[in-house]
Amino acid sequence: MNHPPSGDTRKRLAAPTVAMLPRIADSLSFLYLDIVRVLQDDTGVCAEVTSERHGRQTVYLPTAALSCILLGPGTSITARALATLARHGTTVLITGSGGVRCYAGAQPDSLSTTWLERQAHAWADDRLRLAIATAMYEKRFGAGTVPPGTTLKQLRGMEGQRVKAHYRILAQQYKVGRFRRSYDPAQWDQQDPVNQALSSANTCLYGIVHAAILALGCSPALGFVHSGNQQALVYDIADLYKAELTIPLAFSLHASTNPEAQARRSFRDGLRLFRLLLRIVHDIQNLLDPEGDRDAPDPEEQLIDLWDPVTGLLAGGTNHGVEA
Repeated sequence: MNHPPSGDTRKRLAAPTVAMLPRIADSLSFLYLDIVRVLQDDTGVCAEVTSERHGRQTVYLPTAALSCILLGPGTSITARALATLARHGTTVLITGSGGVRCYAGAQPDSLSTTWLERQAHAWADDRLRLAIATAMYEKRFGAGTVPPGTTLKQLRGMEGQRVKAHYRILAQQYKVGRFRRSYDPAQWDQQDPVNQALSSANTCLYGIVHAAILALGCSPALGFVHSGNQQALVYDIADLYKAELTIPLAFSLHASTNPEAQARRSFRDGLRLFRLLLRIVHDIQNLLDPEGDRDAPDPEEQLIDLWDPVTGLLAGGTNHGVEA
C-alpha cells in the first residue's frame, strides 16, 4: 500500500538540488539548431521550421533536460524563449555551422559556480596550476611521461619537441617534405595548404571547446598553460585533441586547392559533435577534480551554499541570524 509523503518528504522533494538539475553528461545536454525560429508559445519553447515541401513544422524543445543549446546560422530566437531557457538554467551559445565556432554565449544566473570556483582556486595556486598543466601533458603523451620535479618551462620544451616529432612523422607519411608550423594572418594566401588547413580546423575546434567551457560555467580566460588572453583555457583544452583531430586532417589536405574551406567541411562532417562536447566536459571535470565521481553526484548537495573563510561552505536557505 502506498502512503502519501510526509511533510519532511514533501520539503525534500520540493527543494532543488544539483543532483536534480539536468547534468551536462546527460544524453540531451547539448542541442544544435540551425535555419529555425525558436519561440515561446502557450505550451513551451519550440523550434519552428518552414519549408516548401512540408510547410510549417513545430518541434517542442525539452528545455528542462537541456544544459546547452547551440544556435547555428539562420536561427532567430525571441526574448520570451530566451527568458524561459534562462529560467531552466540552459546556456545559449551563438555558433557557426555545425557548432564548430563559438561567437557569443548567454549563461543563466542559475548556472552553478562549482566548476568556476575549482578552476579559479587551481589557477591561483602555483602548485595546483603546475599539477594541472602536467596532467594535460600526460593526457596527450601518456601517463608517467613527466619526470618528478619538472618545471613549467621544461614542460613547454618537452611539449614542443613532441609536437615537432609528430609533424615530422605526418610529413613523411604524406610526403610533403619539410614542414614548419606558421600562422600569419597578414600573409594568409602565401602559406602552404597544410598550415591553412590546420589553422582553419583549429578555429573550428576552439569553438567547440569554448562552448563546452561556457556550458560548465568556467572562465575561458583562466588558462593553466596559456595566459593573458580571453581564450587561454580554450587553447589549453583544445591542445588535448589536436594531434588526434586537426593535425592529421590538415596533412591529409596537403594537395587541396582550397584547404581552408575543405578543412572546415571535413572537420564538421567527420566530427561527432555531441560526443566530443561530452568528452571535453568530462576531461575538464577530471582535470579540475581528478578524485571526483562524475557518475554518482551527491544527492544531498545544496543548490546554493554560503562561503565562510573559517568553517568553509555553509548550507544555503538557512537563517544564520540566530546561532546557538
